Amino acid sequence: MATIITCNTNGIRAAARKGFFDWLERQGADVVCIQETKAQEEQLADPVFTPAGYHCYYNDARKKGYSGTALYSRVKPRAVVSRLGWESADTEGRYLQADYDGISVISLYLPSGSSSEAALAKKYDFMDQFYEHLRGLRRKRREFIICADWNICHRPIDLKNWKANQKNSGFLPEERAWLDQVYDKLGYIDSFRLVNQEPDQYTWWSNRGQAWDKNVGWRLDYQVITPGLVPTVRGADIYKAQRFSDHAPQIMEYDLELRA
Repeated sequence: MATIITCNTNGIRAAARKGFFDWLERQGADVVCIQETKAQEEQLADPVFTPAGYHCYYNDARKKGYSGTALYSRVKPRAVVSRLGWESADTEGRYLQADYDGISVISLYLPSGSSSEAALAKKYDFMDQFYEHLRGLRRKRREFIICADWNICHRPIDLKNWKANQKNSGFLPEERAWLDQVYDKLGYIDSFRLVNQEPDQYTWWSNRGQAWDKNVGWRLDYQVITPGLVPTVRGADIYKAQRFSDHAPQIMEYDLELRA
């Protein structure tokens, strides 16, 4: 059995101060994917950022205090990929891929388009290019688990106030249609919904208006898998007992073994 955790920490140093790594130590996860580290690796000299028992990889954004991904793995991967070949991915540290025997695990941070029209245009450009990357992955003879802050809710069940947010980035028709294509045309699957069809399952809450206390949230963080992994999905959870970020860790259990 393999446990894989994904979490947008919205600043890995801030999350550490809130107890994220103390919690992580108790989880026994096989792979941990982190988005929005918001730090350069030289700023992470404290041993807390290289947890014992893990091989730790960071992909920093060129701009300080911005974006960035990390991936921790108990098994040393055969290879680690951190470049996709276009600027918004490679200069912003948005991608880390760990390759094992027949399977890869990816930490991905898709851009948010909520701050401006320019930000939304950048998000759409990234989505267009990443779709082609996803298409290419399906041609490879291996399975993939993509752990990501997708910054998109797919269906009304995935956010509390869906009617009021149909004109806001994160639930725009164009964004949702893109996920339709990822699922329906490319064949990827939202692993969480294979085992949990319940409403009110969210991973992000605004810091405004008591959204956390009232559970007025969005499910933005998914582990998306290739079809060959569907039979391995055993459990899904969103950890909310403590708050390390404006996102919550999303945890999946797979009946598989990661081998180098």
